[in-house]
Amino acid sequence: MSLRRPPAGSAVPGNRWDLAPARPGPRPTVTVVVTHYEQPRELARTLHALNRQTHPADRLEVVVADDGSGTAPEVPDGVRLVRQADEGFRAAAARNLGAAAGTGEVLVFLDADTTPEPGYVAALARLPHRLPEALVVGRRRHADLADVPVDAPVEVAGPAHELPAPAWLADGYVRTRDLRDADDTSYRYVLSAVAACSRWLHEEVGGFDETFRAYGGEDWEWAARAWRHGALLAHVPAAVAWHDGPDFADRPPRPDDRDRALAETLAVARRVSAPGAAPRGLLVGPADPVVTVADDLDPTGLVVALDSLLAALPSARVHLAPAAAALVAGDPRTTADPVDPVAADHAWHLHLDAAARGPAEAWRAVVARLAGPEPPGTLRLTGPDGTPLLTAHALRGVRRRRRWGRTDLAADAAEPAAALGLAPVPPTTSLEAHLGGWG
Repeated sequence: MSLRRPPAGSAVPGNRWDLAPARPGPRPTVTVVVTHYEQPRELARTLHALNRQTHPADRLEVVVADDGSGTAPEVPDGVRLVRQADEGFRAAAARNLGAAAGTGEVLVFLDADTTPEPGYVAALARLPHRLPEALVVGRRRHADLADVPVDAPVEVAGPAHELPAPAWLADGYVRTRDLRDADDTSYRYVLSAVAACSRWLHEEVGGFDETFRAYGGEDWEWAARAWRHGALLAHVPAAVAWHDGPDFADRPPRPDDRDRALAETLAVARRVSAPGAAPRGLLVGPADPVVTVADDLDPTGLVVALDSLLAALPSARVHLAPAAAALVAGDPRTTADPVDPVAADHAWHLHLDAAARGPAEAWRAVVARLAGPEPPGTLRLTGPDGTPLLTAHALRGVRRRRRWGRTDLAADAAEPAAALGLAPVPPTTSLEAHLGGWG
């Protein structure tokens, strides 16, 4: 992951996308990527709707990315078709293929069975044009369009045949104020069927993860990765697209639904370290947080501190000097390899300025502060005498500050470590006493 600055546009503090300044000049050029597999009627409806957009036609191109349909779909003149072999459910790879085939500075993603209202592209492309870090999700509504002519105006046909929408999604947008109060868990409100971002952001984070080869999860992983590398998450309810059919939860159950849900959840857990996605004890997910330590820590204090930290945060990855690494050799979560936490694909960085310990809840509270809404770029925790004990970084904010050369994009904070339950390891502590529980 690089930290290159976008070629145009501006930045706002935190996730305050609502503060986006106007950008002079013409509207952005837009590439709409429509992912398709064996849905010719639904595709025809969506392509007809894209021909009715209010966004200027000379600044809009459409690419259909076919995921290996048995017969190539028919597309009208002016629409580009790209295809890949049928090697399983590869929506992630298809979206990347479609994005690469286009030239627009803003990418809008749609599924073939999700038909946009006329103002959809204009509403969704506005923020990524102004704020290149913005990852925007529109409003997906549901309708039974099976018997509706493909050329019927969807803004009329949709409401006339509307089906229930998932309440958890609507509640999430309300609770987060359309994602203005987004945090590390808000990736789950991003649906790739109604999403948009700048081409710069898509390339910056590496596009969709093409190792996803089964239904579901690739959009959540994409959004979580973009967030930790500095994306702003935004919901634009005015950008409406209609999904033909009910939400997954409202469809008739199938025998393999539980296995499918388990596979999707584990696929995300293996790639996303955010609370609510990563397992609490199983070491099947990414290593996070990344931990470094001061060079002059007392060996006993260091071992006690790491024992305390790793008991609470088992997925942490600890980088030590060779001599210190030898003390805990055999623990696969420790290494003597050097690390640049900002350049690596981590969400949080903890640096032990001194040996610290505390109950599991204390270490988890530190991560919770870094993963919550408006997290500090750097959180400095001090011991009873005011000396540094722990320096914690929400790397999303650190990356944004370095990318733009601006310190105001993520605020810093400082407080006593005792407020979160951490304390220095007393210099008289022995490892025996720590392990035995008497000192």
